[in-house]
Amino acid sequence: MKGTVSSGHPLTAGAAAEMLSQGGNAFDAAVSAGFASIISEPSLTSLGGGGFFLAHIAKEEKDILFDFFVNTPGQGHAGNLKPVMTPIDIQFPECKQVFHTGMGSAAVPGMLKGLLHIHDRLCTLPLKTIISPAVRYLKDGIVVSRLQAYFLGLLEPIFTSTDYGREIYMSNGQYIKEHSHLHNPELKDFFDGIAEGTSDIYAGASARELVETMKAEDGLITGEDLASYKVIEREPLCIKYRDRVILTNPPPSSGGIMIALGLHMLEKLELSDLSHNSEDFLISLTELIKELHDFKPMKNGSRIRYPFADDTTENMVRSFQNSIREKTFLSTRGTTHISVVDEEGNAASMTTSNGSGSGCFIPGTGIMLNNMMGEDDLHPDGFFASTPGHRVSSMMIPTIVLKDGKVEAVMGSGGSKRIKTAVLQVLINLLDYNCSLEEAVERSRIHFEDGVVQIEPEIEPEIAEKLRSHYNIKLWNSKNMYFGGVHCVNGSMEGWGDSRRGGSSISIK
Repeated sequence: MKGTVSSGHPLTAGAAAEMLSQGGNAFDAAVSAGFASIISEPSLTSLGGGGFFLAHIAKEEKDILFDFFVNTPGQGHAGNLKPVMTPIDIQFPECKQVFHTGMGSAAVPGMLKGLLHIHDRLCTLPLKTIISPAVRYLKDGIVVSRLQAYFLGLLEPIFTSTDYGREIYMSNGQYIKEHSHLHNPELKDFFDGIAEGTSDIYAGASARELVETMKAEDGLITGEDLASYKVIEREPLCIKYRDRVILTNPPPSSGGIMIALGLHMLEKLELSDLSHNSEDFLISLTELIKELHDFKPMKNGSRIRYPFADDTTENMVRSFQNSIREKTFLSTRGTTHISVVDEEGNAASMTTSNGSGSGCFIPGTGIMLNNMMGEDDLHPDGFFASTPGHRVSSMMIPTIVLKDGKVEAVMGSGGSKRIKTAVLQVLINLLDYNCSLEEAVERSRIHFEDGVVQIEPEIEPEIAEKLRSHYNIKLWNSKNMYFGGVHCVNGSMEGWGDSRRGGSSISIK
């Protein structure tokens, strides 16, 4: 077996599979899939966004977290311009979420530099080969699947807010729908120049036009922001849980430290003694998610370190355990993702995002900019409180699980505020309940937000009624992308893509 990939779309997985079949490694496959996802999953990722790539390099016994997430804009900005953002309500089936869009919501993108940096550091195939599937998708256009039509439908007010957005996503006055062919001619021209080094958004004509547009439309990105952007290589956060080592995203991002805290609180609770989806299990999980919901590790510029000092988490652990004792008989208790493993033992876990999209495009490129400055969960101190040039904190948590130094599982998720709860629940299913990949990903999930416990179906009605005595709950009629999309592979070359986000998995022999 040459390798296995799991991702959010068959075309994304197909690009990775092509690289593996041509003798490429896991990193070739993941970078190719990253470029392809920009075309196949335009509602979730973009060269105008950013992300993280966690690499396990087997031969060197080395792990690297490549941080190419967005920076706060405004370096060298003249005057006291206050950026303008447009709030837009996005209605999920059972709840509503507010997104802020427009040029003022855009942070400095890192996606293009990130993919090119990883190619230079870890890949074996030529860049032209690696981007060839994406170029082919752009030439032929992609057929919009049922789930992609749903994702795009949620974001219609954002994606049709500009002239170029309407040109791409509307035809004869009708918004794009299932079975439509999606084309982006400006993005095709841009991709044609990537391998030759003629396409760039950090310098040259595209950068100048972007800066001029920012000035005209009350945005903050400057030429200095673009010129100074750099990919950062970090040492992954290394979490010990039971008999495993879990590698994930370190500070300044907050998602990894939240997973570390969640697992720290679970360490003394023998979850395997509880029946999955039982009242005691769901109460324990809900109380854990509630504690994580209130945990703000990056607020006021603080940097909580792992392993945790006793005084850092003592009150939270005590609160968690007391809540469980009170309610049970127990005494203890945005985004898209690509996962790849190869025959050499290498593993790649890459999570990327464009937020909900700003609706605004870099002139002449077909690249929609992110709206990360308008995502409230990324700015615990308030919008535009951070100084320009700083890496924005993220909830994204590309993750690799090691057992005895070997890759056991690779995963990550999209889903904004639900990323941490989605990944945490899949980890519990794998490590505490020994589920298969499929079962670990597809089991029903819960999430706590705004005082409500959101619950997917498959919970027994009598269990749901017992939970009502403790919480305000909302039962969903079906699984939904709201609860994330965890795409996994394991060290046995098995893979599973989350059905909530149209996941796809391919193994190459």
